[in-house]
Amino acid sequence: MRLPGASAIASRLLVVPETGSTNADLRAHATDAAGWPHLSAIASEHQTAGRGRLDRTWTAPAGASLALSVLLRRLPDPEARGWIPLMAGVAMTDAVAAQLPGHDVALKWPNDVLVDGRKICGILAEASEGAVIVGSGVNTSMTASELPVPTATSFGALGVHVDVDRLVTDYLRRLDALLSELTAAGDATASGLHAAVVARCATLGLDVTVSLPGERELRGAATGIDADGRLVVLADGVEHAVSAGDVVHVRPAGA
Repeated sequence: MRLPGASAIASRLLVVPETGSTNADLRAHATDAAGWPHLSAIASEHQTAGRGRLDRTWTAPAGASLALSVLLRRLPDPEARGWIPLMAGVAMTDAVAAQLPGHDVALKWPNDVLVDGRKICGILAEASEGAVIVGSGVNTSMTASELPVPTATSFGALGVHVDVDRLVTDYLRRLDALLSELTAAGDATASGLHAAVVARCATLGLDVTVSLPGERELRGAATGIDADGRLVVLADGVEHAVSAGDVVHVRPAGA
């Protein structure tokens, strides 16, 4: 896999044919700020021990997906850092949409990318040594029979040959721009990130089921995203601000 365009954007880009986890690999380099500066990245088309949200395993056939991890060092104030996963979701949504005209590409709160309602990419952000590592897994050339679940999709299953270099280049450029704007403005509202998330979020307006810590479940209508990036769910006449949870889209609210 050659990524010449992405290499011109990233401060440092390491492409490996196979690895257990690009996030774990990048975390091992995070202490070396000089050698691995802001916007350094590791990419692979074969990740054997990837991990998603809620510690789910993430695997795919060799060459059928892209695992990409990016190291962010120029961080906003701590109170704004909760927006980084959503920010990465916006950046990847835009990068995917650029190569899928005619399809509905949207963000599922907090940071899955959907195409026509099916998941094409998942994102996991982790704090590490005064930095944040943002990992993403994109289904690139998976066939329909290779997709892990019926609710997943890929560029290949959609009959599209993805330009991976363009995808990574677009993503890195957008991610860095959004981060710079958030850091400069100090909050997501002033930077425009809040509005960008709302504009792309497919979760809003739907009835949802949210699996919460402690094996609790919240069912209601997703009505908004608050100033801290939390999903606002209206259940039994009470608004709940959800900061973490596994969200299942049910149907349009009120349908």
